[in-house]
Amino acid sequence: MLVLSRKAGETIYIGEDIEIVISEVKGEQAKIGIRAPRNIDIIRGELRQDVSVSNTEAVITSLDIFKKTKE
Repeated sequence: MLVLSRKAGETIYIGEDIEIVISEVKGEQAKIGIRAPRNIDIIRGELRQDVSVSNTEAVITSLDIFKKTKE
């Protein structure tokens, strides 16, 4: 993991197409803006984890239903 220190108004580029802008820093919280092509999915980490858990639960439910229809 690369860790960078930035101040409000400074930017970080990822490749040619993605720009991270530090818009505000208050205490331990930083607000960032992300400029990226529309085809790039951007999602908060906690939401990605929730989706992963939901998907796993859906697969398990589907497998249970499939097992019951075979019996």
